[in-house]
Amino acid sequence: MANTKSIENKEERKAIKRTARKKAAPKGKRTEPRGSNKQKIKKLGKNLGKR
Repeated sequence: MANTKSIENKEERKAIKRTARKKAAPKGKRTEPRGSNKQKIKKLGKNLGKR
């Protein structure tokens, strides 16, 4: 991403960032599923709190 700290004008800063995003190489596919690092919760019976 382009360094835009020195640019005061918001519209100009946004335009520079947008062009930098378009020029950047595309991100690769995910190697593991989304949310795989989330804490897993044990299934409980009905009407019991999960946490």
